[in-house]
Amino acid sequence: MTRPTRLRRSELSTPGTSEKMIVKAAASAADLVFLDLEDAVAPSEKEKARPPIVAALNELDWGTKTRAVRINGTHTHWCADDLTAVMEGAGAHLDIVVIPKVKARRDVWFVDTLLTQLETKLGLPVGRIGIEILIEEAEALARVEELATCCPRLEALILGVGDLSASLGMRLGQIGEAGDRYPGDVWHYARHRMITAARAAGIDPIDGPYGAIRNADGYRQAAAWAATLGAVGKWAIHPSQIDIANQVFAPTADEIAQARAVIAAVQEAEATGAGAANYNGMMVDAATTRIFEGVLDRARRAGLVE
Repeated sequence: MTRPTRLRRSELSTPGTSEKMIVKAAASAADLVFLDLEDAVAPSEKEKARPPIVAALNELDWGTKTRAVRINGTHTHWCADDLTAVMEGAGAHLDIVVIPKVKARRDVWFVDTLLTQLETKLGLPVGRIGIEILIEEAEALARVEELATCCPRLEALILGVGDLSASLGMRLGQIGEAGDRYPGDVWHYARHRMITAARAAGIDPIDGPYGAIRNADGYRQAAAWAATLGAVGKWAIHPSQIDIANQVFAPTADEIAQARAVIAAVQEAEATGAGAANYNGMMVDAATTRIFEGVLDRARRAGLVE
């Protein structure tokens, strides 16, 4: 199965119970919107949230956005009914299923199998709908490498820092940051391990939420740390975070120009038989070219270059 290439600089969380927020999400600049049936919906409202999500998928203009739904975890009694209701109501307009609270491969296999059964029953192309999973349990982080390769539908890993901090017993004041308790990036190890597993498996690594929605600088810093380590995007739990994510996870005009110049310098050196070149006082070679080809690839995916 060939995985589709999707833009995931910003993944916007939207409660399935709020028609107003869903309409705004469809009109937003987010690359992906996931309509939530899990943490953003109270237990008493979960079943009531399914019909509005189905209606939104069928009736709203989503433009080029990736349309996703976060179902409840496989350990809950809502999971199978969530997936069945959304698929039977709007399966043709669904791109991604997000699975929370994953602990082992069986959680992914359960959703994959049920998706296949529903696609077959409904006459939909089998395998078209992708899966993203949240790495938000200690068990998931401990076996993230095997999770990353467990299913052909799997397109992305997401670092779920909220539940993960609780699962690990971390002493954090709010989702996404440690305040003055920890010098530097408290999520460096988890981010790096998740990103490495995703990259090795050929799928997208996505950084998780940042709870301080009024702290734009904090969100930008967290996004920059994740981008530097190799993540391709970040969750946005408020519309104000979308533009920041879209900026951080796309190269600037100067970065694109530098990438082109470095690649050209290396190619020119190679044409003369040299293995490396000097670019503005920096030694550049084939390894450098590989780094800057990644810059141009990100620019192409963001529609910044042809």
